[in-house]
Amino acid sequence: MSTKFDEGLQADSAVMAAEQGSVHFPAAASGAANGEVPQSMKLGVVFLGVCCFGLLISTIYLAVDRNNITNSTPSSASPEFGANPCAGKKPDLPNVACVIDEVEMTYATGEQAGANVTKGYVGLRNTTAVPITVPYRQVGLCPVNVHWHLGAEHYSAGEFDENGSGPSDEDHEEREGFQCSYYDENDEKFTTAFEWKHCIGMQVGQTYEVHWPHSAAGMCNTPWQYQTPFYDGVFCQDGILTDTAQQIGVQAQVFTIVNDETYYKPDLFRGMIVEGDFGADLAMYTGSTTGTSRDNEICSQFAPITWQVDRKCHLISASSFDDMCAAMKAQADNMDDDLHAHGSRELVADEHAANNQANRKNRRNA
Repeated sequence: MSTKFDEGLQADSAVMAAEQGSVHFPAAASGAANGEVPQSMKLGVVFLGVCCFGLLISTIYLAVDRNNITNSTPSSASPEFGANPCAGKKPDLPNVACVIDEVEMTYATGEQAGANVTKGYVGLRNTTAVPITVPYRQVGLCPVNVHWHLGAEHYSAGEFDENGSGPSDEDHEEREGFQCSYYDENDEKFTTAFEWKHCIGMQVGQTYEVHWPHSAAGMCNTPWQYQTPFYDGVFCQDGILTDTAQQIGVQAQVFTIVNDETYYKPDLFRGMIVEGDFGADLAMYTGSTTGTSRDNEICSQFAPITWQVDRKCHLISASSFDDMCAAMKAQADNMDDDLHAHGSRELVADEHAANNQANRKNRRNA
């Protein structure tokens, strides 16, 4: 099954590799005067053929054995690719109290996420940071991780909000965010169990918010591009980041999972889906990293960074998520800690949300 991905919004590392790292063959040397092909060239052709055949066999093997993909390699090294250059690169920036002086409203850190992304909403936190308003790959950022949260951390009125619903019999260990409004207990696609092979603890009918962190300091177009924790990927290369709002960005898209192959979307691993109403209406603002270790009293120091959030909730097949998890298992770094849903941070209060919200309509759908 195929789909179309917008080359701008979809941070496709394979496309970037083709643009930035294409292999160029040197011009062939002149042959013998009588036109006979030199022996060295014959050997080169044979060698190239053997290599291509080996690559083809390896590719077929990985495709056939996809259900058995595992990755027990420590994050610091890979038998095939050596030492992980990104291991341990997360800066030591612990969470802090959001406000230093409540009378003067002196803040300890920058604006926070996830915020209200309803069209027309504007936060109360004054900021000089400017969000990236073009597709990330246009400004040299590549995806360095993918992970997701239980429920939506962002709020979009009428799409994922306090009126949404989902399976009610699940006792979650993680904090659940906002739900979409698609769930129907009388519709089998929301209630029929799926046999998960790669993702952990997932549930049909549930809402999840997927995040794709991007960075200008990632190991783009290398085996070490994707990292867990994502901080290692974001901060991998030293001496690159000088303006975090313009060099670090996150794509966010919210889904309700169904057991129905009609809703299959390939390559969820690589970035936000852009097709039809997927990724068609984006909210863009600067905020912070998220997660349940932060709330409206304790804030993240990883700010400001850009957020580009799809305002609409979408249905997607469970198999789409499971294929994403299979791709995660195949990475050089061990991404096992991101194969399950993380808890959702409570909605950021207006006073901690930036006042620089921008909008973009996908021109393909405008």
